[in-house]
Amino acid sequence: MTDNVFPDIVATFGHLLHAAGVPVTPERSTRFGAAISLARPQRLDELYWLGRVTLLTGQAQVETYDAVFQQVFRGVIDLADFRGDSNAVAPPSSIPSGERQPGDPQRTGDTPTGPRGTSATPGQRADDGEQEEDSPSVLAAVSGDERLETRDFARCSEEELALIRRLVEQLPLVPPMRRGRRLRRHSAGSRLDIRGTLRRAHRTAGDPVVLVQRRRTERPRRVVLIADVSGSMEPYARVYLHLMRGAVQALHAEAFVFATRLTRLTRALSSSHPDVAYRKAALAAPDWSGGTRIGRALAGFLDEFGRRGMARGAVVVIVSDGWEIDSPALVGLSMERLSRLAHHVIWVNPRKAGEAYEPLVGGMAAALPYVDTFVSGHSLRALEDVMVAIRSATERSTTAGLRHRVPA
Repeated sequence: MTDNVFPDIVATFGHLLHAAGVPVTPERSTRFGAAISLARPQRLDELYWLGRVTLLTGQAQVETYDAVFQQVFRGVIDLADFRGDSNAVAPPSSIPSGERQPGDPQRTGDTPTGPRGTSATPGQRADDGEQEEDSPSVLAAVSGDERLETRDFARCSEEELALIRRLVEQLPLVPPMRRGRRLRRHSAGSRLDIRGTLRRAHRTAGDPVVLVQRRRTERPRRVVLIADVSGSMEPYARVYLHLMRGAVQALHAEAFVFATRLTRLTRALSSSHPDVAYRKAALAAPDWSGGTRIGRALAGFLDEFGRRGMARGAVVVIVSDGWEIDSPALVGLSMERLSRLAHHVIWVNPRKAGEAYEPLVGGMAAALPYVDTFVSGHSLRALEDVMVAIRSATERSTTAGLRHRVPA
């Protein structure tokens, strides 16, 4: 499914409504699409009410709207609709007649297998046999993120990866916070502002009736993302490149990739145009899909950037499966150095999702004692766990993490 499917579905739905007698204008279709992007409905009844409040102008249009909604979103959308085939006929509803849903009221003239037809959606009797799963059709666009929520990135097709790219770019990124050094006035402060209290007392004849309080401000922590783009991580590297660009744009994070060497992509991913940013990133990392030298890459990061302040007090996210072609001892030494500088170390390993997975690979086993949070990040749902780990890395933990556990 390409990035243009969602706008095409909205436009097709508005066109069918207009052909059925509902005066849907392009402006109202645009409003419907914007409402979907903002609300991100997870169920069909939510999508039903979004369309009803944005596309209709009167109560008399509800019956026609329900019929078209039934045909388009409660059935299956044929790919001819998205190819611009004006002769394609919307398929009948697949919802049982006894089940009442939003957009499926009991109306006079409805057939047992679906609502009565209109000029754009003629009523037809559904086939007795179930539709084959391998038929060339796609479900309604609102269920796309649900179907891909738990699918491993390595098993996704190119069309599904294109949809995942759009979904990843919409994920909310919240930076971890830290206590600042400065104090500011606040009603719930814990420190008395003597100078402010005395100045305020001039209004009450020198009597300090109101006590002015101050407390420390909060500032966002620096986030550093280092992703493995070697051959074994190639299916996941493309997805995490989108996340890295979002972090650079929203959190002013630092982005690095490595295979046989370390490459900084912060400037390349800061471009406002996604295609330009990814093209620059691809040109900047010529070792993409090469071998894996984790220890050398981390050592290079610490020598060139980490000790100069980039890693001090930062939340460092490393995305790698832990395969190391050099000595694992260098990985352990680099991770030990990094753990002294960073505030929180998060390691994302997609192989962790396997039921029989054990961190026995040389590089992973050497790095794990210095990792605070260990997650898989192999799917959209697991990717949300990564963002939760970044957002919650506010206070330094010495019990929940693995960093202070003595290696066996």
